Amino acid sequence: MSAYHPLHDGWTVTAVSSTRQHRPVVAGLAAAVPGCVHTDLLDAGLIDDPYLDDNENRLTWIGRTAWAYETVFTWSGTEDERADLVCEGLDTVATITLNGVEIGRTANMHRSYRFPVRHLLREGDNTLKVLFDPPYGYAEEQREALGDRPGAYAEPYQFIRKMACNFGWDWGPTLVTAGIWRPIGVQTWRAARLAEVRPLVTLDGPDGRVDVHVTVERATEAPLTLTASVAGVTEEVRLAAGQRTAVVTLNVPRPGLWWPRGHGDQPLYDLTVRLGEGADGNGADGEWTGRIGFRSIELDRTDDAFTLVVNGRPVFVKGFNWIPDDCFPSRLTRERLAERFAQAAEAGANCLRVWGGGRYESEDFYALADEMGMLVWQDFPFACAAYPEEGPFAAEVAAEAREHVARLSAHPSLAIWCGNNENIEGHADWGWQDDLDGRSWGAGFYYDLLPRIVAELDPTRPYWPGSPYSGSPDLPPNDPARGTVHIWTVWNTHDYTHYASYTPRFVAEFGFQGPPTYATLRAAVGDDPLAPDSPGVRHHQKAIDGDLKLLRGLGEHLPEPTGFDDWHYYTQLNQARAMAFGIERFRALAPYCMGTIVWQLNDCWPVTSWAAVDGGGRRKPLWYALRRAYADRLLTFQGDSVVAVNDTEEPWSGDLAVERRTLAGEPIAKERFTVSAGPRGTATVELPAALREWDDRAGEVLVATLGGIRTLRFSAEDPAMDYPAAEFDTVVEESAGGLRVTVTARTVVRELAIFPDRLDPRATVDDQLVTLLPGETAVFHVTGFGPRGLNKDALVRRPVLRCVNEAKR
Repeated sequence: MSAYHPLHDGWTVTAVSSTRQHRPVVAGLAAAVPGCVHTDLLDAGLIDDPYLDDNENRLTWIGRTAWAYETVFTWSGTEDERADLVCEGLDTVATITLNGVEIGRTANMHRSYRFPVRHLLREGDNTLKVLFDPPYGYAEEQREALGDRPGAYAEPYQFIRKMACNFGWDWGPTLVTAGIWRPIGVQTWRAARLAEVRPLVTLDGPDGRVDVHVTVERATEAPLTLTASVAGVTEEVRLAAGQRTAVVTLNVPRPGLWWPRGHGDQPLYDLTVRLGEGADGNGADGEWTGRIGFRSIELDRTDDAFTLVVNGRPVFVKGFNWIPDDCFPSRLTRERLAERFAQAAEAGANCLRVWGGGRYESEDFYALADEMGMLVWQDFPFACAAYPEEGPFAAEVAAEAREHVARLSAHPSLAIWCGNNENIEGHADWGWQDDLDGRSWGAGFYYDLLPRIVAELDPTRPYWPGSPYSGSPDLPPNDPARGTVHIWTVWNTHDYTHYASYTPRFVAEFGFQGPPTYATLRAAVGDDPLAPDSPGVRHHQKAIDGDLKLLRGLGEHLPEPTGFDDWHYYTQLNQARAMAFGIERFRALAPYCMGTIVWQLNDCWPVTSWAAVDGGGRRKPLWYALRRAYADRLLTFQGDSVVAVNDTEEPWSGDLAVERRTLAGEPIAKERFTVSAGPRGTATVELPAALREWDDRAGEVLVATLGGIRTLRFSAEDPAMDYPAAEFDTVVEESAGGLRVTVTARTVVRELAIFPDRLDPRATVDDQLVTLLPGETAVFHVTGFGPRGLNKDALVRRPVLRCVNEAKR
């Protein structure tokens, strides 16, 4: 009988060696497993919270220190022939000893390991020790031995198989971790065990087929039986003496199909695989359970397109890039991941791209994606650097890829494997070739090793060598006309209206920065008062020239900010407008363009960044703008036209009303157009001169309405408009679960926003950035605040309630 004995109790951690600079004495400190050194030191009060102010700067010694984790556990023995120490995740370069005997060494955070230890276990107390070498030391030794390689940052992250963003990024702190970051324990078994179960699901017309590929590890060579069951179908195969692999095929008549969000339901089926004894009765026993979904997925490359096709239906990808949600992964719970998934789904997304500078995510992550219909684009963990293929790395990459391709094969949400993030572009366009001087940079991984592993272990899904990528190594990798493109001219050098100059096939990365919510920033920064250039605020901006780009990005769109409150509101608003502008442009190009993946959904700590959900888990104004831009039905002004975008299965037909008005609401010109956007289609209406030409460049607005959906275009950018000072009436009333705030406009009220987290960090609001024309009303619901309630007067005053044309103070 197989049994698992977790070894999570009684651990201590000791600093074995260090530069000794700025470090406390750490010896026999109680340690949490799973966990890491940083969280152990933090729990013990030996370091300050690395997310606060500039505390991270005083913690670099941790990544240059060797750490020894040790526990003593009691073993009572079993009759099983085998006992294995199973290490699901060691971070990163480790030597493992049991009762003083070395049993293994590791050098890959992305892998799990299994070591036979039956011969070393003894009745009573047993001592298990894991010694972690300093990550910096290992990476720097590999760099010295193999020759330096270029990368986006002056850190050696490409020389160690570890979460690259541990070493800092333009949105993340430098917190180089070590520790037992995933479960560890002893598994005992007899005769044979299930070493790998790899279900491959395909469709044959209306029917489903599951080929369950199984690998067993044997302690005996006797015959075995394998039984697999799903959806009421059961099949059994016999493994002859010594046979270690088999395939059990299950044909399921007319299963319910799994669809991405917005395209259908997500039925999941329990798959059970059992390993049993053969006719001779040899005691083999083991069971694997998982949930699968029946669907097909293909990548349509017709005419250089990049279109994901699910169950024969082209899907416009409305996605977010996903980074690790915490610098310390052991702190992530299923509940926290579920909150992020809900935030993505409520914003209208149907895809998350697991970005290559992070890690392969947890089973909880992919299970949530399965349940919620969230497609997963999975990068292999390579990002923004030339990676060596010599030394230990080819074998390590092959081992981790084989493990995770097999592990994730059961998940219907997994849509595509991608070789890397921006490394092909870096080699082609960032001047790497001169620096490399012929040394390897990862091409063998992206063009050979990884596609071979995917083709062997998971041929049901497409593989793409990298992003951006145009479909061939001979083509410019970031060509908008082919494959996938990353757009960083906007933000780095150009105004966001530059998105209109792009006609891409699929945008896998594009973004614009904005600060976190007030409550998140206030909790992370001790500056008093807060200011855009105060030390703590500046430290929580990691992008090169990020603060300058934030202000430059306001351009002619918004007034020059005066003080922190203006800076915070205007830069958040500008982020929201920039991304909505880009998404509307690209969605209006469908089906030529078939995807937008925003950089990014989430943050790993409190920081000014491109995220829609900040490091405190709070929704920024960007999130609300994306919810409108990703809505199933979108009405958008594009050039001299209005485009209706219909991402539903039903046609969107009706009368499009377009009216040109003064700011006071007086009509100037109005026309109606019969519009019909087919299922998953678009319809474009070119506007006549009477609607697109302004009489007063500073005082008009164009209003387009179709089927209850409205969009606005003002005659000039906000600073050039002759807006009246905003006048409106507010009513704040108690409502179920919170407060209802009703705002009725007496004039134009531009981009009305309520920031209740300024009054209570728990408070949230259901909408943001609402523009009202004279006589219109908006209702906001504020919830989540504490039992003491909120100051109702403060809720409708600056700086909690803001609009662009608010009355002068």
